[in-house]
Amino acid sequence: MSENPEKKLYLLDAFALIFRSYYAFINNPLINSKGMNVSAITGFVNTMHDLMKRENPTHFAVVFDTSDATTERAQEFSFYKANRQKTPEDIMQSIPIIKDIVDAFNIPRLELGGFEADDIIGTIAKQKEKEGYKVYMVTPDKDFAQLVSENIFMYKPGRKGKPAEILGVPEILEKWEIDRPEQVIDILGMWGDAVDNIPGIPGIGEKTAKKLVKQYGSMEGLFENVDQLKGKQKENVENFKEQGLISKQLATIILNVPVEVSNEDLLICDPDKEKLSAIFAELEFRTVGKRILGEDYSVNVVEKGQQLDIFATNTVAGSVGATEVVSGKNLDNTEHKYKLVQSLDEISSLVETLAKQKQFAFDTETTGLDPIEAELVGMSFSFEEGKGYYVPCTEDFNETRTLVSYFIDLFEDESILKIGQNIKYDIKVLHKYGVYNCCPVFDTMLAHYVIEPGRKNSMDYLAETYLGYTTKSIESLIGKKGKGQKTMRDVPVEDVKEYASEDADITLQLFNHFKPLVTKHGMDELYNDIEIPLVNILADMECEGVNLDSAYLSEFSKELEKDIFDSKKQIREISGVEFNLDSPKQLGEVLFTKMEIPYKGKKTKTGQFSTNEDTMQKLVKEHPIAKHIMDYRGLTKLKSTYVDALPNLVSKRTGRLHTTFNQTLVPTGRLSSLNPNLQNIPIRTERGRQVRKAFIPRDENHVFIAADYSQVELRLVAALSEDKTMMEAFKNNEDIHTKTAAKVFGVEESEVSREMRSNAKVVNFGIIYGVSAFGLSQQTTLSRTESKEIIEAYFATYPGIKKYMDDNQEFARKHGYVKTIKGRKRYLKDINSQNAIVRGHAERNAINSPVQGSAADLVKVAMINIYNELNKRNLKTKMTLQVHDELIFDAPKAELDEVKILIKEKMEDAIKLSVPVIAEVGVGNNWLEAH
Repeated sequence: MSENPEKKLYLLDAFALIFRSYYAFINNPLINSKGMNVSAITGFVNTMHDLMKRENPTHFAVVFDTSDATTERAQEFSFYKANRQKTPEDIMQSIPIIKDIVDAFNIPRLELGGFEADDIIGTIAKQKEKEGYKVYMVTPDKDFAQLVSENIFMYKPGRKGKPAEILGVPEILEKWEIDRPEQVIDILGMWGDAVDNIPGIPGIGEKTAKKLVKQYGSMEGLFENVDQLKGKQKENVENFKEQGLISKQLATIILNVPVEVSNEDLLICDPDKEKLSAIFAELEFRTVGKRILGEDYSVNVVEKGQQLDIFATNTVAGSVGATEVVSGKNLDNTEHKYKLVQSLDEISSLVETLAKQKQFAFDTETTGLDPIEAELVGMSFSFEEGKGYYVPCTEDFNETRTLVSYFIDLFEDESILKIGQNIKYDIKVLHKYGVYNCCPVFDTMLAHYVIEPGRKNSMDYLAETYLGYTTKSIESLIGKKGKGQKTMRDVPVEDVKEYASEDADITLQLFNHFKPLVTKHGMDELYNDIEIPLVNILADMECEGVNLDSAYLSEFSKELEKDIFDSKKQIREISGVEFNLDSPKQLGEVLFTKMEIPYKGKKTKTGQFSTNEDTMQKLVKEHPIAKHIMDYRGLTKLKSTYVDALPNLVSKRTGRLHTTFNQTLVPTGRLSSLNPNLQNIPIRTERGRQVRKAFIPRDENHVFIAADYSQVELRLVAALSEDKTMMEAFKNNEDIHTKTAAKVFGVEESEVSREMRSNAKVVNFGIIYGVSAFGLSQQTTLSRTESKEIIEAYFATYPGIKKYMDDNQEFARKHGYVKTIKGRKRYLKDINSQNAIVRGHAERNAINSPVQGSAADLVKVAMINIYNELNKRNLKTKMTLQVHDELIFDAPKAELDEVKILIKEKMEDAIKLSVPVIAEVGVGNNWLEAH
């Protein structure tokens, strides 16, 4: 057979790649402004385009499973694929669009009634191999391994930054431990397939199937030598012979499908860019569109009534949470007037004009992304759509501070609304130049967040989605990241004027679009009374920063180095071998091959043993080495992520550590922090808690006050569910975990052991996160049966909680969202999904989002009330950190007694509940001591 390297045919298994793409984003789906889940489409298009670009195929086809007839296998064996979950609606809505995209790429799209994609791919692969092609079957499906030959390969696309994997005969033989690829069918027949409901032979899993095929050559060989087997295995092989042969038949890919496709049809052609552009625009594919169609591509909003036919029937029916998209406007070519304001007369005139406005939008241009370190390059303003003004600043700090002083009265004028996109950044920049009270404000990013939590909030996204306008990219001015990237200071002022004025102009237009929507969606109180007041508070906290004891961390790092060395030594003594502990591959081989610890998990995509945290957690009960490995990993992460890293993040300008609090990241309303992420400092281990010692007051005349809500989520559960038993426990100041343990274990409270209380604590906190019997057994010493009984006893003890959970899910099914005590909404578009996995994820969110979100509301209200009271009394105490339900203050010792009472009162009175809200207040010379 001749081999022609120019003839490379790639056959894509469409459904396998569609499902893989969809589930890759299951925890953070890609949703466009219409409420449509585009995860599957995005992943599929990226995979297909990347493959075409990287591998340069000469021939190509995308193969779909049949949609209009029952396959031969299903006709003959009714149980085949009978237990499969119903395909998620989002995938069903995506398939017709994906098919149109494939057509627009001018790629053959193959499907044939009565046959599966596997069979079509197998038939074509074998046909084209004979014609001298190298054939690549693009799929993650293991079944295709049976087809691999000298010129037929499996091509498994890369994931999460990992390269694609090409499997030829040597790789298949090694992976499956066989002599020839066809033996994969025998392994699959014995092993079975739960997904396709192929039964296999009971008692034979992957490992045993490989062993038996290696020993007897095939399933038929096994049956011929059944007398060599023993016990239950022999019994199963004898009793389930027919089932095994049927399973092998079902696992065999058909190679004589009556499919006809010419070599000319399979040739790679140029795509229809006009069709692709229209589809991508409707999907709101910006990055993908530009990458495939070039920099000239831009997303324009389609006029109402003019959307493409494929979307008229396939957009999400009744989608919740989608904001209105402006219609009929393409602003890319809209005329605008952007003016450079430089002379003193021009600045005075601009200030005078702005002072007459009820509101104006503004933006700052700086030398970098860190507002604490960045220098001001210029300011832009807009108070009328299509018009903007740019005021450049000099490199001299004092000159710029003088220039900014002309605008201070405007920024601090409480009769003029200041509008920004991520306005907290601009407030922090201006703080360095003497603007200390920028209010009132309106943040377009925050407005979109309260309307559509969980969606993108960048200006580029909002402008293209809601205004049909593609903004000028920052990279077009300063270049892409890397050594050659410039700062805005290096860009000609005329170019900066256009860019900066556009930002202010677009921000004003977004304000005009979002302000009425905040009211329409019932978010006025949440937005105006909680989120907006918090902007200036967080800006103050971030500018204030916190004092860090770097010398202490340096010494602590040395201690951790010794702990890590000792931990390594213990692991190597137990394992009896020297190896690289940081290599998952080597670790897996040591644990599960050399030490022969039973492996109960699934192997990774590359065929390696998994050694992730879940695997180690399961092994803790099996072997003591697992605990040592987890300790080692905890120590190394603690050292690298916090102990060694934190001192490098201390500002050179202020000498303090400045985190950034993100208001728009977490859909439940909780704050997150970054650079550094202080929310994730470990507190469950003694060593982890020691990091908090490094956070210290500003000097010897100050102390730390740490105020923490006690069991706030459980108290909220009691209040929201109105469960009488739990409410009474909190009203009577009882230990809720001891009370729960006594009830579910059927003992007196005096007889509750430490282990009982610990297990009850896991149930108390886990129940609102939908903990299952299996999950509970993994987190406690309980068996799965015991865990099931405990959960049943829990709901019998607290029936109001079970009713609350059921009611919340029913509310979500009816309305498409759940809400917090302050009206914050969490949209759950999958709550009515026919797919149990997808629906289950939404059902768990329906239960825990109102609790988490209400806790976030409570903390935020407390922060606002405390901040306002501190200012009202002219106290010098500063709120410096917020971590989950805890607030940390840097207080002068002279104010300590007054401030402790103030903080406790404001936290406990923030939102009145039907159960007591308790705040515990501690004092110390560092965070750990205060906590």
